[in-house]
Amino acid sequence: MPQINAGDFKKGVKVIVEGSPYEMIDCKFVKPGKGQALYKTKLRNLLTGSLLDITYRSGDSLEAADVKNADGLYSYFDGSSYIFMDNESFEQVSLAQEVGEEQLRFVKEGEPCGLLYWNEQLISVTPPKHVILEVTYTEPAAKGNTATNVTKPAKVETGAEIQVPAFISEGERVRIDAETGKYMGREAAE
Repeated sequence: MPQINAGDFKKGVKVIVEGSPYEMIDCKFVKPGKGQALYKTKLRNLLTGSLLDITYRSGDSLEAADVKNADGLYSYFDGSSYIFMDNESFEQVSLAQEVGEEQLRFVKEGEPCGLLYWNEQLISVTPPKHVILEVTYTEPAAKGNTATNVTKPAKVETGAEIQVPAFISEGERVRIDAETGKYMGREAAE
């Protein structure tokens, strides 16, 4: 496997640490007055999501993680796993519920997703940036409650709950940032 030298460390680099794939989510170069330069890194485990803070010296290197990105479609949930179709091979691949639950809370069946493989195994899914979902339940707005930035909870068609402005009612379609779960605006009816 190719090695990545500490001088090439940057956000987004995928490496192997103690046999598991990690993504570098932050890297700071520190040059003390005396001694070697240091690279303070924050790494996220691609299998479990746990974070590591590790400091490397300027001569250190890490093994590059053999990860592959692909495009796919979310097909269905079978009760314990999320099932996707890989757009290249047209094979069905699965992701355990515990791993994909948070990433897929705003994704409907048939939506495109980014798939991340490590050692030919699906380990992560990237939802589309924005999704349009129908509000299935929300309380009616209170009369006279017209102050700015008043929000209320609403349940969308995937079962997830978000905060929406007070003027949104059941049956309306809203645009949501799938990463953060934030309301972005109304969508016109189809």
